[in-house]
Amino acid sequence: MAAEKFGITIEKNPPESTLTQLGVRNWPKWDLIPPSKFPWTFSTKESCYFLEGKVKVYPDGSDEAVEIEAGDLVVFPKGLSCTWDVSVSVDKHYFRSE
Repeated sequence: MAAEKFGITIEKNPPESTLTQLGVRNWPKWDLIPPSKFPWTFSTKESCYFLEGKVKVYPDGSDEAVEIEAGDLVVFPKGLSCTWDVSVSVDKHYFRSE
């Protein structure tokens, strides 16, 4: 079951059938993101499946974070400006769409 916060949708540990249906394993892989903190703006809608890692995403103007970790399927809305606070190196598949 997916949850939504600040326009970010997170499905924790989706079934393999969902990943297969979306073609997640065929999506490009993002190079490892080491522990760091940086600003980011999504120029397109982006879906990600986190293979490894742990990150807190702080939408601009908010002190509250969305926590994402390995096994999460996440959809970030187009236009979202945020700060990523990566505590455990992230490895992910991603897919961008308008």
